[in-house]
Amino acid sequence: MIRYNRTIKYLDLKRVFKLTNYKAISVIVPAYNEENGIVESLKSLLQLEYPDFQLVVVNDGSTDNTLQKLFENFSIRQVSFTPFYKLKSQQIRSVYMSSEYPNLIVIDKVNGGKADAINAGINLAKSPLIAVIDADSVLERDCLLKIVRPFMEDENVIAVGGTIRIANGSNILHGNIVDVGLSKSWLARFQVVEYLRAFLFGRNGFDVLNGILIISGAFSCFSRDALIKIDGYRAGCIGEDMEIIVRMHRKLRKENPKLRITFIPDPVCWTEAPETFKVLRSQRMRWQKGTVDSILLHKKLFMNPAYGWIGMLVFPYFALFEMLGPVIEIFGYFFFIISFSFGFVTLSFAVAFLTTAILYGVVLSVLSVILEELSFQRYPKLSQLLTLMAAAFLENFGYRQLTTWWRFRGMFEYFTGKRHWGQMEKKGFAK
Repeated sequence: MIRYNRTIKYLDLKRVFKLTNYKAISVIVPAYNEENGIVESLKSLLQLEYPDFQLVVVNDGSTDNTLQKLFENFSIRQVSFTPFYKLKSQQIRSVYMSSEYPNLIVIDKVNGGKADAINAGINLAKSPLIAVIDADSVLERDCLLKIVRPFMEDENVIAVGGTIRIANGSNILHGNIVDVGLSKSWLARFQVVEYLRAFLFGRNGFDVLNGILIISGAFSCFSRDALIKIDGYRAGCIGEDMEIIVRMHRKLRKENPKLRITFIPDPVCWTEAPETFKVLRSQRMRWQKGTVDSILLHKKLFMNPAYGWIGMLVFPYFALFEMLGPVIEIFGYFFFIISFSFGFVTLSFAVAFLTTAILYGVVLSVLSVILEELSFQRYPKLSQLLTLMAAAFLENFGYRQLTTWWRFRGMFEYFTGKRHWGQMEKKGFAK
C-alpha cells in the first residue's frame, strides 16, 4: 500500500490522458428489476471523467418499471443495430439511443441472467476496453481514469479490479458520493469491515503474486479481445465474476506467460449492502455456490505447476480455505463442543483456544480498519473509526459464525442440486 501510494502521489491522470493515446472504454451495466436505483446510478456514470467512454445499459427482461424509468429520464429512442460480435446471449428485442446523452445506449432483451446480459452488451460495445458495473453501484468520478491506467502501462494486462465499498449511510446527491457515512445497521457496519479486509488485505496480497483469482462483479475492467477469445461470460454460471477470471488464467496463461490480471485499490465503487438477515443470507449462500462452481469447473488448475503461483498456491488456497473452509469450521465447532463435553480437553485449554481464535479474528479486522486510515482515509471522522473498530471486535461474536453457517448451507445446497440464488431486495440510492 505504501509503495502504491508513492507511485500515484504526484500522478495527474487528467493531464496524462490528454497527452497520451488513451484507450476508449465501454461501460456495461446489466440491469434486472432496478427501478429503485437505475436513474441515480446512470446519472453518476454519465458524469465520469474520461475522454471517450460509451455507456451500455442492458435491461435483462425486467418485470418492473426499469425500462420505463429510462424512457422518462434519458430521452431514449429506438434505433437499428448490427452486433460487432456474436457471443451467445438471449434475443435482443430492441436497442435505444439517447438524444440527450449521445454516449448512452440501452439494450432491451429477453431475460437470461447477468452473464448473458453482459455478453449482449459486449456484442454491441465498440471500445477496446470493457468495464462491467452493477446497476446498484456508484463509481467515484475519476474511476475510469484510474482503472484504465494499468492497461496503458503494461500491454500484458487483460483485466483490472478496483475496490468495492459499502454506500449504506452515505449521502449521495445526483449520483455522486458527497458525504461518506456509516449505516445505523450493525449488519451493514460488519460488512464494511469485511470489505476492507477482503480488498485492502486479500486482493493486495494476491496481486503481489500475480494471483488474482476473483475480480468483483460490481466493478471490473477487461480487454475486449481477451473476453472474445474465451467466448465471453459463461451463461447460467452462479459466480460469473470468479469463473471468468479463473477461465482467463486457464485458457490464456499458456498462450502468454506474462499475462497479468491485477488489482488496484484506489478506483472505488460504492455499492448497496444488505441490511436484513434474509437478503444477506441469500447473498452469502450464492457467493459460496459460485466459489464451489468455479473451483470444480477448473479443477485442472489444482497443484498444476504449468500455471505457476496460480496452480501451486492460489488455487489450492481457494479450494481449501474458501470452498472447504466453512465445512472445516462448522465441524471444528462441533468437534470442540463434543471434546469439551466428554472431558477430552480441559477448561483452561478451551478458554485459551477460544481466546486465541477470537483474538486472531479481531486483530485481522482491526488491522484492516487501520490500513484504511493509513491509505485512503475514506472515513475521516473519529466517530466513524471508533464505530468500525467496535464492529471489527463485535463481528467475531455471532456474525462470523452466522456467515460461516450460511456458506456451509450454500455448499450443501450446491451439491444437492439447489443452485438458484433468490431475490435481492434493494432500497436504491435515491432513498
